[in-house]
Amino acid sequence: MGRPTIYPTGTTVYDPEKCQNGYTVLSIPPLGVILLDMNGKVVRRWKDCYGFPPKMLPGGHMIASRVTRPAENGYQDQEDLSMFDMDGNVEWTFNHNQLINDPDGERWMARQHHDFQVSGNPVGYWVPGMDPDPNFDKMLILTHNDVKKPKISPQNLLEDRLIEIDREGNLLWEWKMLDHFNEFGLTEAQKNVIFRNPNVQHAGPEGQGDLFHVNCASYVGPNHWYDEGDERFNPENIIMDSRECNMMWIISHETGEVVWKVGPDFTKTPELRMFGTIVGPHHTHMIPKGLPGEGHVMVYDNGGWAGYGLPNQFSKIGGKAVRRDYSRVIEFDPTTLEIVWECKGEKEGMTVDGGFNPKASDFYSPLTSDAQRLPNGNTLICEGVSCILREVTPENQIVWEYVVPAETFLYRAYRIPYEWVPQLEKPVETPVERLDLFNFQVPGAAPTDWESAVVEVEGAHAFDTQMAKCVESLD
Repeated sequence: MGRPTIYPTGTTVYDPEKCQNGYTVLSIPPLGVILLDMNGKVVRRWKDCYGFPPKMLPGGHMIASRVTRPAENGYQDQEDLSMFDMDGNVEWTFNHNQLINDPDGERWMARQHHDFQVSGNPVGYWVPGMDPDPNFDKMLILTHNDVKKPKISPQNLLEDRLIEIDREGNLLWEWKMLDHFNEFGLTEAQKNVIFRNPNVQHAGPEGQGDLFHVNCASYVGPNHWYDEGDERFNPENIIMDSRECNMMWIISHETGEVVWKVGPDFTKTPELRMFGTIVGPHHTHMIPKGLPGEGHVMVYDNGGWAGYGLPNQFSKIGGKAVRRDYSRVIEFDPTTLEIVWECKGEKEGMTVDGGFNPKASDFYSPLTSDAQRLPNGNTLICEGVSCILREVTPENQIVWEYVVPAETFLYRAYRIPYEWVPQLEKPVETPVERLDLFNFQVPGAAPTDWESAVVEVEGAHAFDTQMAKCVESLD
């Protein structure tokens, strides 16, 4: 019950002078894929489609999925990945990945989940000079495999699998997560938990162990680290993360080997201890060349519950062993692990002197979510569970905020330039001033008038808010 029952929805804050103005692409189950202007007007809704995530390409081409595999047959599989125009006409589709025999029939499926990248752009969002190509010749897709690996676990396992395909759907390259199980530095305690319960999901006829739950995959892309001779950051290499194992890594496209990794043990080195634990991460990627912060890694560090380890007060057997009740977005140097920028709910009035933030949970999405670095240096943040989108400045000032008027969830959101949608006229940008919350009441409620009822109490002194916090930070 962190939210009130009544609150404003739509665009609640908007400063056109400080924003990276454009359209925002998001998926709202079960309404479909949505294109919003800055004032919150829905300019297009592709009904019943689902974007996992949705991505728009220049020219008004949308890529998303039309059909999701039923949960009784499998876990988080999209049956297709399709491109359609502004009028809903299908221009391209891919489903010829695996032939699946479900109880309701045999059919080909893409089994796409969580991410894909189109040639021309490494990360799938707006980067000046790196437009994703609607006539792409290569696409990177994150998919699923059903496997048996008795040495890992006797349970049915859901394996994360990367594929590259050409425009005709031909397989060009693949990488299988469990082939590299021993490269991630899991402890014996963690392996023991995975063996007994590899994050089993009640999907499919017998359940599936989603032991890693990879939720992003993007190319490293051009960067100064590689230009300076660091082969780990080859632009063709792929950066990923695991929600369940609390870790991020880069694989070599050439060899498939893990060449860079953060986690799952955040006590291993002084640098990792200073960095702090990542919990249930989403959307780990390298900020592309040409954007402020280029070469740094950015991640939506969800918090919530994730990780394998020894049993503790929160976890009977060691699954979901790490917990934290707030989210943060961090940008860090991948060579030193120095955090260079962070957003963790430190809005106006949300902090207390001394570095401890008792209201950090006001910014909290334990699932889904993403962060996009914008050309003007701002960051678009999708708080998926709360269904709030915010554009924040480098100083964490909120300059745009949109509250989804529906009881649902969001996966990701992306800002795109107006020019990518030539079919629409550029919308009028109308500032939205912040409401005066002190004097904002619903009809029937009394106005806030604290002064008219004041009585003085002899000897009384105002409470020192510096003493309001009951705990101190351990940092």
